[in-house]
Amino acid sequence: MRALSAGELLTVWEHGVSQLPSQRALALLAAACANETPPDRLAHLSIGQRDERLLDLRERTFGQHLAAISACPACSEVLEFTVNAADIRVAPASKPAETIGLAHAGYELQFRLPNTLDLVTVDQSADRQTNSQILLKRCLTFARCAGAEVPAEDLPSEVVAAVSERMAEADPQADVQLDLACPQCEHRWHSPLDIVSFFWSEINALALRLLNDVHALASAYGWSEAAILALAPTRRQAYLDLIHQ
Repeated sequence: MRALSAGELLTVWEHGVSQLPSQRALALLAAACANETPPDRLAHLSIGQRDERLLDLRERTFGQHLAAISACPACSEVLEFTVNAADIRVAPASKPAETIGLAHAGYELQFRLPNTLDLVTVDQSADRQTNSQILLKRCLTFARCAGAEVPAEDLPSEVVAAVSERMAEADPQADVQLDLACPQCEHRWHSPLDIVSFFWSEINALALRLLNDVHALASAYGWSEAAILALAPTRRQAYLDLIHQ
């Protein structure tokens, strides 16, 4: 994996504006791993494996510190804080197997971990329970009780919860939770960190800044977009400062 140039980030951003978050994640990784990992293999990575690579790419792009905000659910106080990338890397106890077996409450189950192709199939307007059922149905290889096959939709909630828990254990990077405390009311809570959305918001802000830089420098000097984006950030800023003197 390598860091993306300003021009490459703009290209990914341009196409990603109209894409789903999961598609944006794959586009970023495909660009950064173009000579290492085929896009089809990236699409079949588990969500945790994918997010681990996205966190690595984010660190190469913006550095190890992530500036975040969160509102306290008890008093609505807005917290601004910084997270280190190393602190949110969660390695599984062992490399997850291609399929995982589980016995629970008289049921024998086999399933795989969700991947990006699975996430693309969920309905963005549906509720969490509906989408969880869609993912379970796609990832479940088989479920049996007393020797009889049981469809995913007929599994008891207790068994579904056990499958979800086992998936989380096998792929912990897929669900990073921040332990937060409110300095105002001292309430403590867990807040999820979605690296895809977080990284994309930073890329969106960077893309808009780059477009403004291109507009200003092209208007002042007549340079092409490619020539401006090829400038190192420090030199580009120096020219921008000269324009505004």
